Amino acid sequence: MRILHFIPSIDPATGGPVEGLRQRCAIYRNSGHEVEVASLDSPEFVRQCEFPATAVGLGPGLGVYAYTRHAVPWLKANVARFDVVFVNGVWNYNTLAAWRALAGTDIPWAVFPHGMLDPYFKKRFPLKHLKKVLYWHLFLRRVLRDATAVLFTCEEERLLARQSFARYSVREAVVPYGTFGPECDIAAAGEEFLTRWPELRGKRLVLSLGRIHPKKGTDILIEAFARALGKDAAWQLVIAGPDRTGWRKELETLAERLGIAHRIAWTGSLEGPLKWGAFAASEVFVLPSHQENFGIVVAEALACGLPTLVSDKVNIWREVVGNGAGFSSEDTIEGTEALLRRWSALSAEESAAMRLRAQQCFHDEFDFNQTSKRTMENVEQLARATPNSNG
Repeated sequence: MRILHFIPSIDPATGGPVEGLRQRCAIYRNSGHEVEVASLDSPEFVRQCEFPATAVGLGPGLGVYAYTRHAVPWLKANVARFDVVFVNGVWNYNTLAAWRALAGTDIPWAVFPHGMLDPYFKKRFPLKHLKKVLYWHLFLRRVLRDATAVLFTCEEERLLARQSFARYSVREAVVPYGTFGPECDIAAAGEEFLTRWPELRGKRLVLSLGRIHPKKGTDILIEAFARALGKDAAWQLVIAGPDRTGWRKELETLAERLGIAHRIAWTGSLEGPLKWGAFAASEVFVLPSHQENFGIVVAEALACGLPTLVSDKVNIWREVVGNGAGFSSEDTIEGTEALLRRWSALSAEESAAMRLRAQQCFHDEFDFNQTSKRTMENVEQLARATPNSNG
């Protein structure tokens, strides 16, 4: 089977959708299928990326929307080579371009919204939402209506997507999603991490890993840590991830005011063994995000046997709590403080048991080595589907 994925960018800095696509490319190859990726990046940028599939850049796209006149002609000229097309995202030009090229053809195609229909954005950015409402009624409503399927990565995302826009009519499907666990020696990676940051050795580490962004609730975590664990010198907060918005300086000022600046280690971005080592060296992972479509980093933590404390805005919180792999609360300072207090009150036996359940949760719910068969069954079912074309 020949598969095409169309995504706004293959830049790893853009976050979860790109990492998820990289993982899916491995599944496709292992199942004997061919996959290509088209993006709105420039051809020069694509050539610089070490992407694990044949990739073509149709840009550079203009502005945030990333319009490029090359997208529709390329799709029309090449789409007949593929058995199924997946479109990633909804608010960039690639989605509209796919609709314009694929409507009326016999090629089945599906859209992964990747959480971009979540009502959080409606509440958090009301002015931006007004522009999205206009775009929805002009184009996107018909794009999603005409897609063979709209694919959600968990049940929570599917339910939330219904709440953002009027006249919502799509063919929904929830598909297996997740990641692969570490391929390195976890113990050795943990030692490498502690050697790099020796001041953390012997401490009880609370880990936050991901981009530093207001959506992730990093300010909430700092406040909650100060309240719940700030007086116990055994605990250390590790904040790992890139700061692309310049927010870190403000967060450091907050930590100074709370008297815990010396209790926070800022590691910057972590990749490869150092990333897995951060999980291995930590006692618990925390993500008080205000909106998280899936949270691959949560699955990665579970893969390392690391219990997770997540807000109920992380869409896989039900799976985490249901499997006894962590706790969940509201995305507030009080809610996150309660999570940290609840974790710190566990006995050694209780926390050890939760570590085992964390690994089992990953194995059962999110390990692509286990779910890849279901993933490919879903892809093959879609490839056999008859596309809808309503206009």
